[in-house]
Amino acid sequence: MTTPNPDPTNSTPAQKLLAAQWRSMTPARMFDYGMLPDDIARMRTMTAEGAAWDVAAESLADDQERRALGALRDGHRVTAVEAYRAAVADLVFAQMAFNDDTPRKHRIYDRLSSMLSTVSGLLGDRFEKVELGFGSRHLVGWLVRPPEGEARGTVVVFGGQSGWGAAYWRHADALAARGLATIMAEGPGQGETRLRHGVLLDVDIPAAYSRYVDFVHENPSLGSATGVFGNSLGGLYAALTAAADRRVRACCVNGAPARPSLLGHRSFDEQAAAMLGTDDPDRIAANFRRLAFDPRRAHIDCPLLVLHGGHDVLFELQAQQPFLDGTRDGADRTLRVWPDGDHTVYNHCQERTSFVADWFADMLARG
Repeated sequence: MTTPNPDPTNSTPAQKLLAAQWRSMTPARMFDYGMLPDDIARMRTMTAEGAAWDVAAESLADDQERRALGALRDGHRVTAVEAYRAAVADLVFAQMAFNDDTPRKHRIYDRLSSMLSTVSGLLGDRFEKVELGFGSRHLVGWLVRPPEGEARGTVVVFGGQSGWGAAYWRHADALAARGLATIMAEGPGQGETRLRHGVLLDVDIPAAYSRYVDFVHENPSLGSATGVFGNSLGGLYAALTAAADRRVRACCVNGAPARPSLLGHRSFDEQAAAMLGTDDPDRIAANFRRLAFDPRRAHIDCPLLVLHGGHDVLFELQAQQPFLDGTRDGADRTLRVWPDGDHTVYNHCQERTSFVADWFADMLARG
């Protein structure tokens, strides 16, 4: 991790902010979300030389977009898609520089979404945008189909407070290799669903994620077997959805608290405020209490997989125990712990993702 000034007592506010950003957005997380290793290295150099986080990350996206356009001119569509995907990953981290919904964050996310639409134009129905009505508004997602034939099932993948949608493209790759489709969801309080359509975290969360399950069941080519895979706070939303929607055939919870709360951690608390559209701590706390998973009332019938990193600085393993307690007697439940794993096990991302993809392939095949 780059530390612009080794002496925190002499750090400027900008240097302190940059150090906090590197703690939150580690190289392991960048790689997990699809950044190329050379872009990660360049990000280190640029920020060490004084570039602001968002400026450095967007300039990397600029370079990748130019590479994509050059590949298209030469007729190399595969290379163009690879470059666009790298640019999207750079933009995922550029927008993370802002916890609040600033005009700059909106512009970056609009550019990210536009680039995804460009990729959709290149890949056709193998990669397409999904917009689902939810009341008078819309939920957004990106559908990734397996390369050949109809899907054996579909997994709805989503994050928590800052990593959404295309951040989980590597997950979709792993699932596609096993014959499964993926919806990279941007649920309430996330991505375009929040920034463009104004759907915040104050809605019926299981009902919202069940709209993605509806979409799968309305499209026979996606298979009717549906799983949900939530990362960080998204794991809580996955468990709530699995408990409420009996169509869900498998649920994976990765690094989530069953009883969320404000942590006194600046980034986490500011992101929580943005997801709810208020900086009132009492309202945020009340909404978190509303979303708590209580195993005395919520019961998961489908197979459950819980993942934990032993070095998770946000949530201890005990915070996830209620999910395991909430599975009905006789239900398949698995706990997988990486003793040296960080939050959502970024530092073992390839092994973790393969393990989860195999598990979903096995569980959804039962249906």
